[in-house]
Amino acid sequence: MDGNGRWARRRGLSRHEGHRRGKDSVRAVVEAARELGIPYLTLFAFTTENWQRPTTEVSFLMSLLHRYLLTETKRLMKRDVRVVAVGDVERLPPRVRDALRQTIETTKSNRSMTLAMALSYGGRQDIVSAARKIARAAAAGEIDPETIDEHMIAASLDTGDIPDPDLWIRTSGEIRISNCFLFQLAYTELYFTETLWPDFRERELLTALAAYQARERRYGAIADPADQRLRAQN
Repeated sequence: MDGNGRWARRRGLSRHEGHRRGKDSVRAVVEAARELGIPYLTLFAFTTENWQRPTTEVSFLMSLLHRYLLTETKRLMKRDVRVVAVGDVERLPPRVRDALRQTIETTKSNRSMTLAMALSYGGRQDIVSAARKIARAAAAGEIDPETIDEHMIAASLDTGDIPDPDLWIRTSGEIRISNCFLFQLAYTELYFTETLWPDFRERELLTALAAYQARERRYGAIADPADQRLRAQN
């Protein structure tokens, strides 16, 4: 969810205002995804690298996250949305961590959609953590190193209970994945848009989904000619 700062700068506003408007896009996209029947939605909200930003901006982002958790839980319950978190959430300020845990606990029985919040998350760090977890198990004799495969590694990641993404969207015109889900994105369709995050709403989400639907996912295989004919007929 990129572009809050540029959105604000172009309007002569503070970066804080850009982040505040970005929160409105979060609500709009979550509700649109829920209405469309999308079972899993992940918001890459705060990276491990974001801790390097100025202290005042980090504090504001944490306050914004805290406010979101407090004010949106009732709405998420009404929409039957379950919240989970991925990342090093122990680095979050105590009040944010407590609010996050409360939201996760309150929504844990919801089933219509899972909203995963990537907080203090880094793809490389996730892989390192998984490697350490597997190494400890191997050293303790709990697993045979020869049995380690991609499925074991996937299960050891923070996203072990979440399917790999089908579609990955990045806003603001940046064309890179910025340490996000490095293992999980192996066969994900990537979509980049010039739209800044505060302007990304239901219409932009539908445009991204339409682009995804027009693509042919082969996972390294060759497309079946019969499937291609069917696609052409449709």
